Amino acid sequence: MAMWQELGTEPRALRLLGAMDNRGFHQGSFSSFQSSSSDEDLMDIPGTAMDFSMRDDVPPLDREIEGNKSYNGGGIGSSNRIMDFLEEPIPGVGTYDDFNTIDWVREKSRDRDRHREITNKSKESTWALIHSVSDAFSGWLLMLLIGLLSGSLAGLIDISAHWMTDLKEGICTGGFWFNHEHCCWNSEHVTFEDRDKCPEWNSWSQLIISTDQGAFAYIVNYFMYVLWALLFAFLAVSLVKAFAPYACGSGIPEIKTILSGFIIRGYLGKWTLVIKTITLVLAVSSGLSLGKEGPLVHVACCCGNILCHCFNKYRKNEAKRREVLSAAAAAGVSVAFGAPIGGVLFSLEEVSYYFPLKTLWRSFFAALVAAFTLRSINPFGNSRLVLFYVEFHTPWHLFELVPFIVLGIFGGLWGALFIRTNIAWCRKRKTTQLGKYPVVEVLIVTAITAILAFPNEYTRMSTSELISELFNDCGLLDSSKLCDYENHFNTSKGGELPDRPAGVGVYSAMWQLALTLILKIVITIFTFGMKIPSGLFIPSMAVGAIAGRLLGVGMEQLAYYHHDWGIFNSWCSQGADCITPGLYAMVGAAACLGGVTRMTVSLVVIMFELTGGLEYIVPLMAAAMTSKWVADALGREGIYDAHIRLNGYPFLEAKEEFAHKTLAMDVMKPRRNDPLLTVLTQDSMTVEDVETIISETTYSGFPVVVSRESQRLVGFVLRRDLIISIENARKKQDGVVSTSIIYFTEHSPPMPPYTPPTLKLRNILDLSPFTVTDLTPMEIVVDIFRKLGLRQCLVTHNGRLLGIITKKDVLKHIAQMANQDPESILFN
Repeated sequence: MAMWQELGTEPRALRLLGAMDNRGFHQGSFSSFQSSSSDEDLMDIPGTAMDFSMRDDVPPLDREIEGNKSYNGGGIGSSNRIMDFLEEPIPGVGTYDDFNTIDWVREKSRDRDRHREITNKSKESTWALIHSVSDAFSGWLLMLLIGLLSGSLAGLIDISAHWMTDLKEGICTGGFWFNHEHCCWNSEHVTFEDRDKCPEWNSWSQLIISTDQGAFAYIVNYFMYVLWALLFAFLAVSLVKAFAPYACGSGIPEIKTILSGFIIRGYLGKWTLVIKTITLVLAVSSGLSLGKEGPLVHVACCCGNILCHCFNKYRKNEAKRREVLSAAAAAGVSVAFGAPIGGVLFSLEEVSYYFPLKTLWRSFFAALVAAFTLRSINPFGNSRLVLFYVEFHTPWHLFELVPFIVLGIFGGLWGALFIRTNIAWCRKRKTTQLGKYPVVEVLIVTAITAILAFPNEYTRMSTSELISELFNDCGLLDSSKLCDYENHFNTSKGGELPDRPAGVGVYSAMWQLALTLILKIVITIFTFGMKIPSGLFIPSMAVGAIAGRLLGVGMEQLAYYHHDWGIFNSWCSQGADCITPGLYAMVGAAACLGGVTRMTVSLVVIMFELTGGLEYIVPLMAAAMTSKWVADALGREGIYDAHIRLNGYPFLEAKEEFAHKTLAMDVMKPRRNDPLLTVLTQDSMTVEDVETIISETTYSGFPVVVSRESQRLVGFVLRRDLIISIENARKKQDGVVSTSIIYFTEHSPPMPPYTPPTLKLRNILDLSPFTVTDLTPMEIVVDIFRKLGLRQCLVTHNGRLLGIITKKDVLKHIAQMANQDPESILFN
């Protein structure tokens, strides 16, 4: 028998075959085959090795798929009997193995059949009509539940992270559950100037040695800060390693892959949700250079996946479930940034593979409910959805587009540098001994971060608070060093502060921010990809915000001391409020985030929703577009696509054009000198013949032909469906033995008396597999795989079966044409 490119993954197939007898697998139980869908594989997620031996986190789709397949036959010497597969569906037929790609065409066809059946029945009775209405309404109800659950979890994470972050510096004696800000809100002994200091809030040195002054008190606070950071990080990595290895990372690369049709059992399961929620709070509170915004998308998708099991329409159909997950991703960004519209656009632009108009409406509704729920919880106590909400009042001038574009160039350079260095470090983690010691790695990085962060107030505070400080537009009541200007009370008309000479505090803050920028740039490279929940949005925004604030203060002082220059005198007179450094910080944050993720439209909308200022859209667009151009010139992939390729996921990027002049015959298997294709015949193979082929190969599907001589194509049958159907027939149908003939035809011929009953498996046969000719250009084939979501495509020549092209073959060919390692594609 000839060999062709496998459709499935070798480890799972080999493990299954090891449990079989070489001449047939009927001795093993069907339950043993079902276990192959549990989380027992070793799987790499950004730079980590993961063991999923603990439990089946989320079972495969409901085993009883309506309209699925059957067998026919009777006892020895009896007439053939066709069992009604609608009455007795075969459990497991129509589902998918772990680490395989779904068949989008089959799933959409199955959903159309289900919908057509419900519509026809709705005309027969009132109860059927009610069922039809409830089926139509179930999608909106599911969106409501996802929004409520996502918003509630996001509020819980925000409140907990804020409290635990402050716990590193002290505790509230008036109530240990209050964070620093809330503790002083309730105090009667606090003044406006010293609103961060109140007798109820005690630092650790005050609690331990009863004083907050002197070198020894500083050392005690320093030691407690590092100790709490190490404790939080240790708990986070230990919980991830012990209970839910899939809870590490941001989750967005894997969600993009899952939404494209890939199966990763347990990645969106209940244990992943619970552990990721807990460890996300711990990781953020440890002070590491990471954010919670990316992981919140993963949390929301977990909520969506779990709630899908309450509705048959989504539990039994993988394509419909992915529509729900696209909406859940929008809800995740909505609660992460307080940007519902930006969340919908993020799902559309960045993560979704299939996004029909109906999903757009439902995504909008889910994002709305999630944002409303978070607003009702009010986790920050400021009636806002995010910690760094700001409003700017000074208009920008046309000349300022030049520094905004400079920030865009910086963002593109930082994005390209970060992606290359982070991927290189993650690859080193995967290929060396470093990956075997995730706990040690996390503790070392946490210790270095905490030791370097404590002396600098801008690295000691949480990254969200830092961004809020940098975005802030200085007013009369601000006591921050960034607002330590001279002539504080010389106000201009309208009560706005004019541009003023910088004071000692501003120059001191500039040096500290420069050191903070260096630390954030370096430490984020080693932090992202560790075996803890780690988002990239906030660290990237922090890098850009620091650079933007530095440039903004420089421009402000330049305009103050040289207002008579030609570039300033036409629009910036002395005593006027010309430059807003906080706006530069916001533009820089957008530029750096765009350089790393390559987002454009959704990024601008998210930043616009953060500030509430329509007039700043043009600076944001200019910076975002510039950063994307610069970053694309240095490397085409964003950080999420780079991690997808690093892990070998079968993700076919829809944004890239295939420009090579190759044909289907150049990519298909078998090649010219390879053995012939392994096929099944429609009416001449016994159960033993089929079991032998299954046991001797690792392919996840087989073409069915009229005969080996004609090679005329009949259809395509999946390996999983074959195994389950034959095993089920051996258990439930009397007389099925190894010599029973398997028929894939509509009618089986009359059999002589005393011959074994036949096994009819036409119902598991795909009678309309997608085919192309051997001379079809590969650019058309690639386009077909992208737009139809195919798993495989059969190649014919003059109507005769010639070969097969799988999604894995297409990805390997694209990698080879791009001078990349084709063996990096691990799954189909």
